[in-house]
Amino acid sequence: MDTKFFDSKAVEGLDRVDGRLKVTGAARYSAEFPIPKLTYGVLVTSTVAGGKIQSMDAKKAEKAPGVLAVISHFNAPQIPGYSEGSNPAKGQTTKGQPLRIFSDDTIYFYGQPVALVVADTLERAQFTAGLVQAQYQKTSFQTGFDANVSSADFPSQAKNRNSNGDYLRGEADAYKTAPVKVEAEYVIPTEVHNPMELQSIIAVWDAPDKVTVYDKTQSLKGVQGTIAQAFKIPVENVQVVATYVGGAFGNALRTWPHEIAAVMAAQKVGRPVKLVISRDQMFTMVGYRPYTWQKVGLGATADGKLVGISHEAISQTSTYEEFTEGTVNVSKFLYACPNVNTRYKILPLNVSTPTWMRGPGEASGAFALDCAMDELAYQLNLDPIELRLRNHADTDPERNLPWSSKYLKECYQEAADRIGWFKRNPKPRSMKTEDGMLIGYGMGTGSFSAGRSAATASIQMLADGTYTIQCATTDIGPGTATAMVQIASDVLQVPVEKIKFQLGNSSFPKAPSQGGSSTVSTVGSAVTAVCVSLKNKLGELAIGQGEAASVKPADLTFANGQITSKDQSIKIAYADVLKKHSLPTLDVTEESKSGDERRKYSFYSFSVHFVEVNVHPATGQVKVKRVVSCADAGKIINHKTAGSQVIGGAIGGIGMALMEEAVIDDRFGRYVNNNLADYHVPVHADIPAIDAVFIDKKDPYINPMGSKGVGEISLIGMAAAVANAVFHATGKRVRDLPITTDKLV
Repeated sequence: MDTKFFDSKAVEGLDRVDGRLKVTGAARYSAEFPIPKLTYGVLVTSTVAGGKIQSMDAKKAEKAPGVLAVISHFNAPQIPGYSEGSNPAKGQTTKGQPLRIFSDDTIYFYGQPVALVVADTLERAQFTAGLVQAQYQKTSFQTGFDANVSSADFPSQAKNRNSNGDYLRGEADAYKTAPVKVEAEYVIPTEVHNPMELQSIIAVWDAPDKVTVYDKTQSLKGVQGTIAQAFKIPVENVQVVATYVGGAFGNALRTWPHEIAAVMAAQKVGRPVKLVISRDQMFTMVGYRPYTWQKVGLGATADGKLVGISHEAISQTSTYEEFTEGTVNVSKFLYACPNVNTRYKILPLNVSTPTWMRGPGEASGAFALDCAMDELAYQLNLDPIELRLRNHADTDPERNLPWSSKYLKECYQEAADRIGWFKRNPKPRSMKTEDGMLIGYGMGTGSFSAGRSAATASIQMLADGTYTIQCATTDIGPGTATAMVQIASDVLQVPVEKIKFQLGNSSFPKAPSQGGSSTVSTVGSAVTAVCVSLKNKLGELAIGQGEAASVKPADLTFANGQITSKDQSIKIAYADVLKKHSLPTLDVTEESKSGDERRKYSFYSFSVHFVEVNVHPATGQVKVKRVVSCADAGKIINHKTAGSQVIGGAIGGIGMALMEEAVIDDRFGRYVNNNLADYHVPVHADIPAIDAVFIDKKDPYINPMGSKGVGEISLIGMAAAVANAVFHATGKRVRDLPITTDKLV
């Protein structure tokens, strides 16, 4: 097979087009826009995890210097959209909906916003927030997962479809009858996104029915629509700006209550309001990866052929809203197995609503499945790679469709060779360094749906031969603008220096949220379409009338910014075409979306992660020494930015495996490590050099570029690789993350 591998360390790509702006501080984030007459909001949060607000003493706060308003449910302006679907007389409630901030007296979780202080300086707002005193009628609450797990149930969506939410292919629990089997439980704790940039918003009412928000969001159109619906104003009267986003990982995929509060406050005080939530509020107000319990059963024949896979998961959600994700999805399709059954339930607790976190659901599910596969491999006395190869799915067993492309076997081979997998002693606790550290090798597999939805892009060509492309997408860090400039340069056949890609504004042509590893596929397709359309229009203008009118469009070639016909009767620079027709600009807008290929093929990206660890035999301290990640993600647009994606995902996976855990004191329902001192994330000292490798073979069906997403698969499977390496080093199997020293000694 003609497969060419690319190493992110060896292959260069276009530098980030916004790189200089970011490193010099010129890039402007949501909280940094200089708005005249700006005021500052600070949220007051509940100190109980369940109950009712009996009263609120805000007199001292309201009289404090510089205070413009203290807003709570006692005096909050009515949000017109909140009145919909909440008429008890008609049997309507807000249960199952996002938290409606300041709409009633009910407390659902510790740290819930109960008031908002608006003042003329941040310091005054922060001080005054401490003067607001709320009195509560406490009620019982539950935040403990294990103590309440018996209350878990199927999501309403599954029950409303007259289905119990189970998936079944073949026979249920067939693994129990297999000659060799593994049955184990795995736990993922609550994990919090914790990007460096705090969630922030500036709300400015430009007119009674027109508002502009500078918001940290992954979904410009989503925020625009939510605000328009909540305040009952035309959607075109809501402008959302998110030029730069300082990391999000999923926590900016939806519109959170604090955003509605800021817009409400700005309307009430008649001045712009900036609201930046604090680090501890990041734990309760903008979602997290939910605590998840899983049970996996695997059964195989003596020669390693899977007989049955059973995968059950229970994840926590809030009491007021159901959150679900694809935790068990990976078990349905990753391996060829005739008998597969999955079950997914949710457990309502007195916590805020979770949200999608990088590798949503699949990252949690892959940890359990790939650790179980590792356990099965040891039971069979079979190399973990060989076990996976013997159960490689040549077609999608869940959908019974061919893959659009799949080079997972090549990923296994390349990454294994690079880390020296086949030179290791496979026996656990058999390898040591010269200074006595235990050496372990582990691997894991990642997969995530390769999505493509609809997007629109516009392009304007100026007579000086420069181009500006616009699309209402965002960039949470992967280098979206850089990839789009490269795509446009390839299609137009002009230098990248002549192309500017503008994003981060809801007034631009529509685009979906940046999430789910689909931005390059979706927006890149729109950029391709609009650039092709521009070339066609340039060709029509170049042919024009007269002697050249006999030239057909198919006879034209576009290269190096010039149009040439086969008979050489036309040879003209793009810019000269506009000058010839006295056109100052040429403007084109095009929409792009997927087609029938979605019904014919199964689209997934794949990855493998190989890890070498050292473990101190006495203290149990784990040190990751080497990482090799190989991604099958179609054609790689930019190896430099894609390599950074893989490295970032690997770092997140190491944090998931060894460090991250948000801890609640169930006596009070509050987090006890809601800061970056006590909630541990990887730092430079924890991370070795990471070898990011790409197969870089075009997917022939997914989109014009042949590119599939890499953002999620860079993390999915990584935690399992670390856990499996720790087992190989120590002989101890840790199934509840994070893997801390106390679990190894």
